[in-house]
Amino acid sequence: MWYVFNATDADNSLDNRIKYRPEHLARLNKLINEGRLLLAGAYPAIDNIDPGENGFKGSLIVAEFDSLEEAKSWADKEPFLQHGIYTSIDIKPFKKSLP
Repeated sequence: MWYVFNATDADNSLDNRIKYRPEHLARLNKLINEGRLLLAGAYPAIDNIDPGENGFKGSLIVAEFDSLEEAKSWADKEPFLQHGIYTSIDIKPFKKSLP
């Protein structure tokens, strides 16, 4: 089943976000290689695709897991959460309808 991961960034976390981005992307690339990532991206802090030093407010990930427990276990190992970039990750089951 698909699951939505809605993560919230800590204030002033841009430097750490940049520092730990390779670890974060490695986990997402693993999901891509397994055919389990529908989409992933960040919420810019301002209305601009490149927010610069304004940074980000959080991230959205939609990925496939066998259960909510498995999705939560995966999220618990997220480098952005472990290093304090994310303050929280809300996870919900998701039923993809379109396209």
